[in-house]
Amino acid sequence: MTVSRAARGPHRALDQEWFRRPRPVTDPRMRLVCFPHAGGAASFFRDWPQWLPADIELAAVCYPGREDRIALPSVESMDELAGRIAEELVPALDRPLAFFGHSMGASVAHEVAMRIERRHGRVLRRLLVSSRSAPSRLRPTGLSRASDEVLVRDVMELGGTFSAALDHPDLRELLLPAIRSDYRLIDDYRPADPLPRIGAAVTALLGDRDPHVHEADMRAWSEVTDGDFGLQVLSGDHFYLLEQAPYLVAEVGRLLTSR
Repeated sequence: MTVSRAARGPHRALDQEWFRRPRPVTDPRMRLVCFPHAGGAASFFRDWPQWLPADIELAAVCYPGREDRIALPSVESMDELAGRIAEELVPALDRPLAFFGHSMGASVAHEVAMRIERRHGRVLRRLLVSSRSAPSRLRPTGLSRASDEVLVRDVMELGGTFSAALDHPDLRELLLPAIRSDYRLIDDYRPADPLPRIGAAVTALLGDRDPHVHEADMRAWSEVTDGDFGLQVLSGDHFYLLEQAPYLVAEVGRLLTSR
């Protein structure tokens, strides 16, 4: 049975501490919740709404320890981070949900999706995972315990918005604690074994010049779902989504609104 928007009741806004909504929508058809990469912030997705259908509301997760939450300690446990985000998303269950996670954010989005299904029986419209190996192919790197120089070198190799900032000592000092905390979360993360499958459709996305993640790593995301699976390889490196943003976000909108 299809429930009308009026019958669903008034739109409930998400908590402003944990989520940023660059373009609030009064009566959204659905919400797209975006999960940033290691060291990343909600502002990474601030331009995306201009390429989405007007009735899809984007909510970007703001992890503790960055931007206006920089004074808070970063969360270094996947179980704690995913559990807290799932709890904060309960008010959003009045609308269909989709998740997009980039790099570390893909693992966080997947863990939150499993909790939403297990606790509330809500199946996402779609889980979109970007530039992150599937759970069965994850291997600890040990980089979270490496020297600052080694960690910075790895981050800069990936490209993205950090490369220029990390060249400046003051900015490096400001950004590095959150980056190291996120790398520690990644290193210590152990997916459940056996891993419960989700009901949501999954789309995996990858840049064809990613130095660390390969097509086979992304194709293995098919193992996490009982729903449909698709893989798209776009031109670019680990942060292909910066130069590909208009096309990528339009494609996300198409996937979310197609039947």
